[in-house]
Amino acid sequence: MSNPLEVLDDLSTSRPALTADEIDAAAKRISDIIDPTPLQFSPRLSKLTGARVYLKREDLSAVRSYKLRGAYNLIVQLTPDERAAGVVAASAGNHAQGVAFACHAMGITGRIYVPTTTPRQKRDRIRVHGGEFVELIAIGETYDAAAAAAAADVERTGATMVPPFDDARTAAGQGTIAAEILAQLGGAPDLVVIPVGGGGCLAGIGTYLRERAPGTGILGVEPTGAASMTAALVAGGPVTLPSIDPFVDGAAVRRIGEVPYRAAAGFGGRVVSHASLPLLTATESPEGAGSFRMMHVDEGAICTTMLDLYQSEGIIAEPAGALAVTALCEIEVEPESTVVCLVSGGNNDVSRYGEIIERSLVHRGLKHYFLVDFPQEPGALRRFLDEVLGPDDDVTLFEYVKRNNRETGAALVGIELGARDGLGPLLDRMTASPIRCERLDPGSPAYRYLT
Repeated sequence: MSNPLEVLDDLSTSRPALTADEIDAAAKRISDIIDPTPLQFSPRLSKLTGARVYLKREDLSAVRSYKLRGAYNLIVQLTPDERAAGVVAASAGNHAQGVAFACHAMGITGRIYVPTTTPRQKRDRIRVHGGEFVELIAIGETYDAAAAAAAADVERTGATMVPPFDDARTAAGQGTIAAEILAQLGGAPDLVVIPVGGGGCLAGIGTYLRERAPGTGILGVEPTGAASMTAALVAGGPVTLPSIDPFVDGAAVRRIGEVPYRAAAGFGGRVVSHASLPLLTATESPEGAGSFRMMHVDEGAICTTMLDLYQSEGIIAEPAGALAVTALCEIEVEPESTVVCLVSGGNNDVSRYGEIIERSLVHRGLKHYFLVDFPQEPGALRRFLDEVLGPDDDVTLFEYVKRNNRETGAALVGIELGARDGLGPLLDRMTASPIRCERLDPGSPAYRYLT
């Protein structure tokens, strides 16, 4: 029987897609319009990890994400004829805001395609930044659908496409983050943790660090539901994922770009895949000077990090913006090492916080759902509350589903536990109770439809 762990070590054969010199040139181009973002020391995360942890606050940029860097670096290099023809872009939201900002600043018309799932907050900000220079078009449920519509627009109109990640000019703009980090620290960090969607940010930052700070480790982080970069590195080239979870909208990309892939493949890293899901964990590849690794983190863990960042640091991070800090909390780093985590964006719609809290509770093992078949007789609910629920448990949802027959009726019951280890005793009390209870497992069809 073959070993389920497959280690791929030959990722250094491709040539880099861009260079540190190009990134330095991009830094000069954008300096007139884009101010450096803060690099803030985090006492809480430093205490938690034993390292000196800094947060690169791209959420404090003019468009609340790093995407303005790449969009402006590309658009500012267009010829007069290209500017006159206008630009087109596809985005999950943040790149669109960067393009809109750049169009308004340079007086260039643009059409921006976003998925219909793009949060309203991001759509509103796109319109604010672009003003009369930008037309916003929502189409399809994923970034890939929006990208297809944008490509058709370019073919039809002759406008210039402004890719969110698959262009060396875009990636060079994102790479200016690394130049700022080195300047702000006054030296090279031991590890930089980078969120990965389409891969442009990883390509730019990684390229700059490989040339200017080769001893710095690089950790790329994807959401579990959209691990397209690790899939590409394992396959030896970009592949299209059969499906993705769109929750981490800023990183929910079905297929990473050729430019980011060539850059990442040239970093000389190692990717470990287990069964069908490729990942790289700290235990399988201990941190080393100049190492490159990829890992993925669960969407529920991302939600927990978002809430922690808000409650502890007052940082409003969107799901993609919390990817790097989520990964940091799940790995072991060298004590007293210097670690930089990129908070890549803060464009989060406040209306999503109900779902964010829910996903966090489920991830932490505190929220559970059950189908409870109640006897159709007086006092049945009171017996359930008295005999089944623990003293610190709380019913957060009670929805009568239907009467199965004249004696019983099913209800969907959501229970929030006082502590994670309270689940076992709760299930024991349910087993001992004459009231029949069925637990709905996260990910099951019934769970998805009923919650």
